Amino acid sequence: MRIYLLGFMGSGKSSQGKKLASKLGYKFLDTDQMIEKASNAKISEIFRDKGESWFRDLEADVLRATVLYPDAVIACGGGTPCYFNNMQWMLARGVTIYMQQPAERLFGRLKSRKAKRPLIAGMDDAALKNYIIEKLSQRNYFYQKAHHTVDLSEHGVKDILEMLEQQYGQLR
Repeated sequence: MRIYLLGFMGSGKSSQGKKLASKLGYKFLDTDQMIEKASNAKISEIFRDKGESWFRDLEADVLRATVLYPDAVIACGGGTPCYFNNMQWMLARGVTIYMQQPAERLFGRLKSRKAKRPLIAGMDDAALKNYIIEKLSQRNYFYQKAHHTVDLSEHGVKDILEMLEQQYGQLR
């Protein structure tokens, strides 16, 4: 089973995804890392040198390559479900989980790591807060289409695993 983890940047998709994959004995994939490998460039360099449109095209291609991994936990970029038909594609080929975090918690997680994230690098705290609130509002339409929503401020990997096994049976 492919498990696509969706959510805002800094929500914990990669950290929780690695733990979930380990518990299931599944492969862990991170679409941002796959993009960097495919392009031989850092995400920040891609945005700077080629632009967001080029990045989103490559992101869609990388997402489609995940179909080669039948048992995988895939951490998707925060905007992945919002472009092209990516959300419908994931819904048809795996289980999607929205890894929800409150805006204030996302702000706390992201403010010290802005330099590593091209969409927020250089923002002051007020701009970052506004950006998070605005983007969450825009992306919520897509995130809410996920098969499942998990509030990471209240639940962890153990809860996700229990929910998946209750819904889909034994996965390991």
